[in-house]
Parts: sequence; structure tokens; C-alpha cells
Amino acid sequence: MHEFGFLALVPPLLTVVLAVYSRNVILALALGIACGSLILTDFRPFDALLNAIEAQVLDEISRGTQAQVILVIMVIGGFVKLLEVSGGARAFARYMVTAVSTPVKAQLLAWLSGLGIFFTDSGNSLIIGPLYRSVFEEFRLCREKLAYILDTTSSPISILIPFIGWGAYIMGLIEQAYQEVGLTENAFSVLVKVIPYQFYAFLALLSVPIVVLSKRDYGPMLTAQRKYLQEWSTVRATAARVVPTGAPEALSADRLQVFLAPLGVMLVLVIGLFIWHGIHEGVTSIHIRSTLVIAYLSASITCAAMMRYYHGVTLGKSLTVFVEGAEKLVYISIVLVLAWSLSSVTNDLRTAEYVSSLIGDAVPAALFPVLVFILGSVISLSTGSSYGTFAILMAIAVPVGFDLGASMYLTIAAVLSGGLIGDHISPISDTTVLASVGADCNHISHVTTQSAYAAVTGVVTAFAYLLAGFFETPMVLGIAVLMLLGLFAVVMRLFGAEAAAPDTAV
Repeated sequence: MHEFGFLALVPPLLTVVLAVYSRNVILALALGIACGSLILTDFRPFDALLNAIEAQVLDEISRGTQAQVILVIMVIGGFVKLLEVSGGARAFARYMVTAVSTPVKAQLLAWLSGLGIFFTDSGNSLIIGPLYRSVFEEFRLCREKLAYILDTTSSPISILIPFIGWGAYIMGLIEQAYQEVGLTENAFSVLVKVIPYQFYAFLALLSVPIVVLSKRDYGPMLTAQRKYLQEWSTVRATAARVVPTGAPEALSADRLQVFLAPLGVMLVLVIGLFIWHGIHEGVTSIHIRSTLVIAYLSASITCAAMMRYYHGVTLGKSLTVFVEGAEKLVYISIVLVLAWSLSSVTNDLRTAEYVSSLIGDAVPAALFPVLVFILGSVISLSTGSSYGTFAILMAIAVPVGFDLGASMYLTIAAVLSGGLIGDHISPISDTTVLASVGADCNHISHVTTQSAYAAVTGVVTAFAYLLAGFFETPMVLGIAVLMLLGLFAVVMRLFGAEAAAPDTAV
């Protein structure tokens, strides 16, 4: 008989409910840990306090691997801040604008620029959005469409890159969850194998060119575009229009170098060190973390040196900027520590074993990934935090899925996709808000227009996880892409219309 019975479910359930209700992930995780410690100590408050702080939180922080993950995240945060302040990232995005000559190209180049700024989901919208506002205006494209493109390229591209901050964070969660169930595969290897099953990220990225090339819109986006054109006709009917033929201002080659050189140093070192470790000892978790630290520190030094050479920024000032960037990730580090601690609590309570005993044969292992995707969508939509959803759900889904015999790769991918889509359409998500800010678009209008497109992608994603549960193969992604193309074609034909301006501005 299970020692704690139903009480084993209370901490994770409380965490999820509080996260949904309060929209505060840290508060939810902290109270979940406190509740678990009370149960573990037979509801003795003082003993529970000691258990929560010593046996859970401090014990997790003191583990070498956990501290290493936090260091990696901090270093990446410092590099991203340096790259943003240097102006190099803006120069890269501005360079992409030079090829704009039609509305379709304007939208596709905004999408490509979003793919290029893969190292920061939050900075993506703020870097690219202001550069493309005037371009979209020239071709009479509503700001909601720009916000949609910004939002749909920020998090989905970041989550697919294993050697940036997202990857380091997710690897920390995977490593902890695997330790709890006794699996020894290193987190980087797991994350790489999970990539082909991150259906929502791939489908969301592909949805942008599908929508753009159709030259049609539907639902709230169609309404927003028509409203924009009406306002344009009323306010600017007599204004002279000029087709943009290049960047809004001359591109400074040295500023573009400030972007390309640090990125080049980082990529060369990441690839080179991975190859070196693979030849000599094999790529282990510690090698991955050391590679990331070396590569990003070297890239940061390169960026600082170029800022000094081209812009006269002192190394001391660059160091201050680097530290400011690291400080911005303190919140994420706190969430990560609390997530590890909640995972430790649920392990002590043997929550996964109890859930598995309740489920029994009622839920086939093949259905588990699609259920995890749906649950993750609900949590992330309600909390507005993909990071928080990953933290809460990874600690629960991996152990339960392991006991049910479900695919670990599919389960982890479902956690990531569920957290991503909910965050994508949540009005309280930071990336959603930043997309509105970057496009200078009404926030609620952005949420409603984007959700109509994200819903189509979400339906296809759910079917993909259902199919993959029975036939676990990366080929499911190809089938899902075909489904996405077909479903968008049907929706555009039934509900869509061409409301955008012609291919040449007038």
C-alpha cells in the first residue's frame, strides 16, 4: 500500500491550481514545496520548515550539476545583453530589410529576421519590430500581422536551439527528472532526440510562410486588416506613397561585424569543443556545460572588444552590461531551483507511483503524450509562462510516463509543446506582450488575431502527438506538416479573403 495515499497528489495539484489562479509561478512552486514538506513531516510546522529549506531547496542548490546549470544560464544572459546593447543585433535585422520590395517579401523577411535572432525570445520582438514597422506601413500591412510574425518566431525558434538559454534551462529540468526515475542518459542527448517531436515549434514556424504566401487572412486578422485599410483610406488617401527600395538608413558594416563576429566565435567554439570531447571522452553533461560557458564567455569578450574598437565603449562598461544581463535571469534561476525542489518533494512522496497505480490500464501509454500536451496548454495559457509550465509539468509527467511505459522523448516533447502554445496565445505572457510592444500594436487585438492562427496549429499538433503515441517516428512531423498545409488551405478557402494591399505600394 502507498505510504501517503492521496496526499502524494496534493503538492503538485496545489502547485498547478495556484499557478492558474494566481498567475505567479514562484508562489505556486513555493507553496507546493511547503505543502509537500508538511506531509513528509506529519504536519509538524517547524520540521516542515527545516525539511523544505534543508532537505529540498538547499540540497538541490548544493548539487554540483544544479549550480553549473545556473552558471550557464547567467553567462548566456550576459552575452545576450551585450549583443543587444552593442547594436549588432539591430544591424543584422536592418540588413535583412534591404531586400524588401513587395508585401509578401516584407512579411517573409520579418519572419527570416526572427529566425536569425534565435538567441533571445524576449529581445527578438524588441529588436526586429521597430525596424519593420515602417516597412509594413509602406505596404499597408496591419500591425497585428507584424505582431503575429514576431510572436510566432520568438519562442518557437529559441526552443529548438539546444545551446542557448532555453536549452540550458530545459536540460536542467530533464536531468533532474531523469535522476528521479533512475535514467542515466545525459540531458543534451535527450534534448537533441526530442527535437524531431517538438511538433508545435516546427508547425508554428511553418505557419507563417503558409499564411503569408496564401495572401489571404481570416477571422480577427482579416477584420484588423480591413479596418487598417479603411483608416488608411480615410486619413492618408492623398499622401504620396513610395515603394521602399532599401534599408531605412545606411548600414554600418562595423556594426554588423559586432553581431557576426561574436556569433561566429560562439558557434565555432561550440561545434569545435563538442567534436573534441566526442573524439576523446564522449560528450557528457559536464562537457556540454563547460563548452557553453567557454563559448559564450569567449563570444562576450569578442563583443566587448569590438564595442571598444568601433564604439569606444570601455571594457569596464561592457562588464557592467554583462552583469546586468546575468541579473535579468535571476528570476528564471529561482524558478529552476524551486522546480528542482518540487521534483524532489514529489519523489519523496512517490507521487508518480501513486498516479500510475490510480491510472493503471485506464490510460494507454500511447495516449499519454497527447494528454500531457493538452494539460501543458491549459497550464501555460492560464499562467502565461512556458518556463513555469515546463518546471511544473516536467517533474510530474516524466515520472508518471516512465511508470506507464510511455515514450520519454514524446512525453518531454509534449511538455515543451504544451507550454509553448499556451504561452503563445496567453494575454499575460511576457513574449506576447513584447510582440505587441515591438509591433506597436494594441495588445488585446494582437492576442485575438494571433489565437485564430495558433488554434489551427494547435489542432494539428494534438493530432500529431496522438499519432506519434502509436507510431513513434520522426516521420510524423512530415505528416503533420502536410496536415497543416491542408487545414490552412481549407480554412483560407472557406473563411479567408485577400484584404492586404497589392504587391506594389501605391
